[in-house]
Amino acid sequence: MVDVSSIVITGIRGIPEVKEGDNVAALILEAASNQGFTLANGDIVVVTSKIISKAEGRMVNLNDVEPSPIALRFSKSLNMDPKKVEVILSEARRVVRMVKGLVIAETRQGFVCANGGVDQSNVKPGLLALLPKNPDRSARRIVRDLKRKAGVDVAVVVTDTFGRPWREGHTNVAVGVAGLIPLRSYVGLKDDFGFELKVTNIAVADEIASAAELVMGKLERVPVAVVRGYRYEAGRGSARRLVRKVSRDLFR
Repeated sequence: MVDVSSIVITGIRGIPEVKEGDNVAALILEAASNQGFTLANGDIVVVTSKIISKAEGRMVNLNDVEPSPIALRFSKSLNMDPKKVEVILSEARRVVRMVKGLVIAETRQGFVCANGGVDQSNVKPGLLALLPKNPDRSARRIVRDLKRKAGVDVAVVVTDTFGRPWREGHTNVAVGVAGLIPLRSYVGLKDDFGFELKVTNIAVADEIASAAELVMGKLERVPVAVVRGYRYEAGRGSARRLVRKVSRDLFR
């Protein structure tokens, strides 16, 4: 059972525009120190994938993109820049559906999302941000660097904003995890009335990502938040565990 009396979520402000080669952990620690916040053992550091993409050079300059014939053809029905279509297709393992202005695609990382995770918000004009190549590995690197630089044992959740089938609006989800087990199973436990739970498996990493977004926002320039007070199950963790297996995907 979860033993939580309160959870505190703190946004870390003052992180500068991230450049390729920057150390994300060092930027987090400097910004936290400047606002008088100190990381503690057991904290969960939530980081937007965008700043990781910038640090890892996962940016594309549209001036360098040559659209393929198929991208040119799709761009007409999509009413979308053919260069952007080309980048989306290059990042996609599988195109699920296309409608005007939108491509739903399965990314090489295994996520099904809008435009294959290709995004142009919060980046300089003419650039597109791609998802980190391996968000779990990125999360593990930040965990390791925070341990080395600050001597703290924390978990890290890397987030991105996804739409959801059957639900309006967008929410943050975990695309990278390190230091915590992303799912909490209640299978086999009994409720107060003696009913044994059969399938309940809570996506705690997604819930952490979504809760942190409340203080991070989309336009507030707060790309990092710290969740304190949630007693998570420590472990190597991986956001890949949140991706439903093809054999259990009833909508494929």
